[in-house]
Amino acid sequence: MSKIRTRIAPSPTGFLHIGTARTALFNYLFAKHNDGAFVLRIEDTDLERSDLRYEKDIIEGLAWLGIEADESPEQDGAYGPYRQTERIEIYTSHLKDLLARGKAFYCFHSEGELEREKDELLAAKRPVLHLCEYRSLDPKEAKALKEIKQGSIVRFKTPLGRIISFPDLIRGELRFESDLLGDFSLAKREDAPLYNFAVVVDDGAMEISHVIRGEDHIANTPKQFLLIEALGFPQPAYAHLPLILGPDRSKLSKRHGATSVMEYKKMGYLPEALNNFMALLGWNPGDMRELLSLQELVKEFSLKKVQKAGAVFDVTKLDWMNGEYIRKTPLSELATLCLPWFKDFLQFSVPNSQFSVDYIEKIVALEQPRLKKLSEVGERTDYFFRTPEYDKKLLQWKQASDEKIYASLKKAEEIIALIKDSSAGHGALSSHELQEIFFQKMGDGDRGMILWPLRVALTGKKASPGPFEIIEILGLEETLRRIRTAQEKCGVVSIKK
Repeated sequence: MSKIRTRIAPSPTGFLHIGTARTALFNYLFAKHNDGAFVLRIEDTDLERSDLRYEKDIIEGLAWLGIEADESPEQDGAYGPYRQTERIEIYTSHLKDLLARGKAFYCFHSEGELEREKDELLAAKRPVLHLCEYRSLDPKEAKALKEIKQGSIVRFKTPLGRIISFPDLIRGELRFESDLLGDFSLAKREDAPLYNFAVVVDDGAMEISHVIRGEDHIANTPKQFLLIEALGFPQPAYAHLPLILGPDRSKLSKRHGATSVMEYKKMGYLPEALNNFMALLGWNPGDMRELLSLQELVKEFSLKKVQKAGAVFDVTKLDWMNGEYIRKTPLSELATLCLPWFKDFLQFSVPNSQFSVDYIEKIVALEQPRLKKLSEVGERTDYFFRTPEYDKKLLQWKQASDEKIYASLKKAEEIIALIKDSSAGHGALSSHELQEIFFQKMGDGDRGMILWPLRVALTGKKASPGPFEIIEILGLEETLRRIRTAQEKCGVVSIKK
């Protein structure tokens, strides 16, 4: 096997989660760094739990991240098919071969018997393994028992007294005693393979050169090592990645927040940011760089730089990184990405003359320096699409009375009206020009007394960009209308001079 071939083999029994996506990313980066191939294989032999919607989610999630498989159920190749349910004949053939050569055997113990054995071993504080009494049964006797017994499974005849030793590219040499494995199960029936058997057959048949997976699979590796040996396949190289941990250093789970990749998309994270963040969960480029594109990750990636210790999933860092990628995104592209979060304000099915592309881009440009997630843009900018609703108390600057607030709003209205009249026919003014003229007209005094009520009148929010940036987008006519609405909230009919 001269060519590097890696794979990711998720089961479609749930949505694509961060752990699987990180494993897929590392396999992809290693393969591409070495001019190899990356394979997506669907392990769907668990018929009761497998679901096509989960397979679709896995495929769509990897595509959104840009982790493109060279071979997959959708991108066929020379080693297909790439769904286990379409490979049953291959498994059956190899299983019959192992049975014929005495490497595997039929176990006739009932589930009840196996459960009692397990309880007894636990009570005696002994390793829970099954060394089966049927392992040396004559093939003719086994055939006769199959006709009598109602059920049986196929087990691997684990060689005893062996030390199984192999190098792990991350952890160094790993050693296991075969006597602690027991005779592990291979298949429920000849046409119903179980995980350890099916994955070994698939990896061997597809000439996978490197098995890169989570450290929770370490316990499976000695079993698979023996199976590969029995089947006559070349042994792949192994690399077991550190677990992803929550902030409390327990294994990352739903209680730590979203774990599904597409949930992160719905929350407004960019795929470039999520890839970059996942790459740094257990790996680093060997220097202080934290922002790396997918192309840069491919160039820099090495299993030698993968750590052994668990990697903490820090949402705060992900938010920071996502914000950095948002600021690097071209405005027109970012505006398009933000459209789903404007859906409450826009009718996408028909052209909207009120809210033009230019209008949307101006809003997005205003928020681009502040956003951590795309999902924030809707709640932060709703006042650009509809008249804000707020309690009149929000207009209050310090302890000012309604009369003083009304007076400050009246002053703002007069200045804006003057700017509107003087700039008629000369084009729209920039926020900087608006601010300069406004301050000249306003004169000395407490600027907050005018600017706070003005900004609240425009947005209805405690926090927002400055009023002049908002006025530039809203326009002077809409600005005047909102100021007059705010004046009405004050409940003041007139002010004595």
